[in-house]
Amino acid sequence: MPNKTFFVTGANSGFGLAIAAAAVQAGHKVIGTVRSEASRSALAKAVPEAQAVLCDVTEFDRISDVVRQAEEDHGPVDVLINNAGYGHEGILEESPIEEMRRQFDVNVFGAVAVAKAFLPRFRERRNGFIVNVTSMGGMITMPGIAYYCGSKFALQGISEVMRSEMAPFGVHVTTLCPGSFRTDWAGRSMVRTERSIADYDALFDPIREARQAVSGRQLGDPDKLAAAVLTLVESDNPPPQLLLGSDALKHVSARIERLQQELESWKSLTLSTDG
Repeated sequence: MPNKTFFVTGANSGFGLAIAAAAVQAGHKVIGTVRSEASRSALAKAVPEAQAVLCDVTEFDRISDVVRQAEEDHGPVDVLINNAGYGHEGILEESPIEEMRRQFDVNVFGAVAVAKAFLPRFRERRNGFIVNVTSMGGMITMPGIAYYCGSKFALQGISEVMRSEMAPFGVHVTTLCPGSFRTDWAGRSMVRTERSIADYDALFDPIREARQAVSGRQLGDPDKLAAAVLTLVESDNPPPQLLLGSDALKHVSARIERLQQELESWKSLTLSTDG
C-alpha cells in the first residue's frame, strides 16, 4: 500500500494510540494531536516516529491554524482519524446540563471543527479519507449514557451528510462504530455524575457495577481495531459506517429488527396523516 500521512486526534491513548502505532509500523507518517506536554511525552515514548501537535479540539478558533501548520511542516494529510472524545455516564435527571455541553463540545463540535479544517483541503486536492470515530452508542442506546449516545448519534448523522457532500470530490467519509474494547473509556477517561436519586438505583446500579467490573477486560482488542482501520482506509468503496466487535453487531442488529417491527406495528397510523 502506498504510504499515507495520517492526522490522528487524541493520539496519546486508546484507539488513537493504537491507530498511530499501527500506521507507523505499516510505514505511514503520523501527526498526532495531544492536549498537554505530559501527553506529548507519552506519545513520544510509545510511538517515537509520530509527530506530536498540541491541540485541544475544543479550542475551535485554533484548529485551522494547527492543521495549516501541520501540512506546512509535514506535507498533505491523506487520512483524518477523528478520534478525540470521552464517555459520560449518568442518569439523565441527575446529570447537570453543563456536563452535556462539555460532552458535545468534545465529541461533536470538536470533531466537526477538525473535519471542517480538512474539508477544503481534501476537496481541492480531490482526495482524502475522514474516519469519524463514533460508537455502537451512536446507533443504539442504554440507560445511563444519554449524553454520550446523544453526542455519538449527532456525529453519526453529521458524518452521513458530510459523506454525501464530499463524495463528488473523491473524498471518503466513514464512521467507525466500535463496541466494547479494552481502552480506558470506562475507566479513568469516563466522567461519572454522582448518584443522587434512589428511585434509579434498581435500574442503574447494576449497569454501572457491570461496566466497572469488565473495564480493561472487554472483548475488543484495540490493536485489531487499528489493523481494521488500516484495511478500511485502503478501500475504494468504504461503507457509511463500520461496526467493529461482535457485541456491536449483535446490539445494532437487534435494534434494526425492533425498528422494523415497530414500523410494521404502527404502519396504519403512520400512513393516516397523508393528505
